[in-house]
Amino acid sequence: MRVDIRVQEETFSLDAELARLADAGLEMGGIGAFVGVVRGDAGLAALVLEHYPGMTESMIARIVDQAGSRFGLLACTVVHRVGRLPVGAPIVLVLCAAAHRGAALDATGFVIDWLKTQAPFWKREEYPDGQARWVAARPSDEEAAARWGTAGPAES
Repeated sequence: MRVDIRVQEETFSLDAELARLADAGLEMGGIGAFVGVVRGDAGLAALVLEHYPGMTESMIARIVDQAGSRFGLLACTVVHRVGRLPVGAPIVLVLCAAAHRGAALDATGFVIDWLKTQAPFWKREEYPDGQARWVAARPSDEEAAARWGTAGPAES
């Protein structure tokens, strides 16, 4: 399986990342794609993301490896941004390529669900009035990951 994992401050291009997969010469039948953006809930101005270098990439690799085994992936790209991101900015990209669309789409959901709950990122919300607060884990994210019926990459 071809794996490309990046944690970076720079933005990414969906078109460029899709082209990179297309140029890999794989016998793909489908590519599942997810692009997450910073939501402007409750007047949010920006989201600041921090991570633990090395540990973050390692956990993402474990998630991708599990998805690859479970869904027969040919390739997976995960790009996650860190730093200060304004509302509307792209924050995460997951591309999963497989021989068939169902596997590609399911793997994409699996990766993003586990990424939200297992990868060590810390998020701080910033508001126009200068207030800031750290974002707590959301039960809905845990419920989404639990639908895959596995203990998760952290326990494997």
